[in-house]
Amino acid sequence: MNALDYSFAATAVMLGASVLLAVYRLVRGPSVLDRVVGLSTVSVLLVSFIALQVAVRGDSSYVGVMVTIALLGFVATLTAARFAERRAHDRD
Repeated sequence: MNALDYSFAATAVMLGASVLLAVYRLVRGPSVLDRVVGLSTVSVLLVSFIALQVAVRGDSSYVGVMVTIALLGFVATLTAARFAERRAHDRD
């Protein structure tokens, strides 16, 4: 193994630890917005992990999957933010 293989492995371990922390926030978040941030973070980390696999394997066939997951995560975050804004506006 060369230094690049070690860096890929270290990056995968750090991404895995980050996903665990984000899932913890997703499950234990005290508010709905904390859960939305956790879900958004998980989607970004998933795209990062797929990008790491594309870099390791040299196969760019998963780029479409990365774009799809990123767009779905973005739209979900925007939808949840609009819902939270309307809900806060209705309380006033």
